[in-house]
Amino acid sequence: MASELKEALEILEKEKNISKEAILEGIEQSLMQACKNHFGKADNVVVNIDPETCDFSVYANKEVVENVEDPVLQISLLDAKKIKTSHEIGDIVRVPIESKSFGRIATQNAKNVILQKIREEERRSLYNRYFEREHDMVSGIVQRNIGKGVNVNLGKIDAILSDSEMVPGEVLKPHDRIKVYVLEVRDTPRGPRILVSRSHPDLVKRLFEAEVTEIQEGIIEIKSIAREAGSRTKIAVYSNDPDVDAVGACVGMNGIRVGAVVDELKGEKIDIINWDENPALLIENALSPAKVISVLADPEDRMALVIVPDYQLSLAIGKEGQNARLAAKLTGFKIDIKSETQAKEEGIFEEYFGEDDEDAEDVEYAEAEDETDGSDEEQEMTEANAEEGETEQADE
Repeated sequence: MASELKEALEILEKEKNISKEAILEGIEQSLMQACKNHFGKADNVVVNIDPETCDFSVYANKEVVENVEDPVLQISLLDAKKIKTSHEIGDIVRVPIESKSFGRIATQNAKNVILQKIREEERRSLYNRYFEREHDMVSGIVQRNIGKGVNVNLGKIDAILSDSEMVPGEVLKPHDRIKVYVLEVRDTPRGPRILVSRSHPDLVKRLFEAEVTEIQEGIIEIKSIAREAGSRTKIAVYSNDPDVDAVGACVGMNGIRVGAVVDELKGEKIDIINWDENPALLIENALSPAKVISVLADPEDRMALVIVPDYQLSLAIGKEGQNARLAAKLTGFKIDIKSETQAKEEGIFEEYFGEDDEDAEDVEYAEAEDETDGSDEEQEMTEANAEEGETEQADE
């Protein structure tokens, strides 16, 4: 019996990740419950289980008396001497209890206690396992639609991908293998309830961490992400090693690294830019692929005025304002973009630089050229992003 129990516990521990000690505790509780159901009380019952061999014994501590009034708590002197001849009145005797003597109801209740303990431990194990993955990325397989959302199997448990966390326009079919971001893990009476997302910006961050070795090693940091799920994402990266190009490492040889992320996101466009502590340079990078003449940034009010060439205005703003909107999210600045002509008409050059329009134009162009020298090589973008930028400009 003990060997069979030990084997069963080892199987449970391996398949359901339930500790043997927890199940032994459940067995102890079930035996106590069975004694209580069988005898009406179990205050004097002791259960001993050897965790190594799984051998167990059940006995009741009974007081030796002359006349037995409560057979559950007392034993006669005659019966006590049958166990050990030296027992006297007032002694406490250990009386073995045979579990075979339990009735059907008591046995069924004990079984239910063990099963309940197993279910509780399984739920606790699953909860702990996925609670550790909260705010992390996991792989799953789409199961079925569940009203306003999709059921995603994560292996040993299902998660809920609600409509609000799905990528607009993305069609998920049963058996599709996808990666999701774990938003929250709740502990409920029915087991863990896991909420996941495909639209969260940190999903893009986790995808790059998985693809780019330099990020895993801490050489490259992802400083900021701005995302409009299903359409476009801007990501700002920084290298802690001057010999490592942050943008180039994230793009990968022939775009293989960023391409893997784009494929997982079903073609979502991704712009990768260099992070800069200088707000003006960061904003200039964030508006890529548009070229910038000048950036006037106010770090205290988190506002910036950006002047671009006339022919770059539509590209800087982007289709339906997307490029400017993402740049504002990425940098945390409210960005006002004006064309060169607008800046001249409003006297912005003269107001900020105290020069006439023509001289100011020459100065700002020169500064922009100095600051962005070689930036085309530093801020690599996927071919698809570059083409999209040109298309947007033409559309506008």
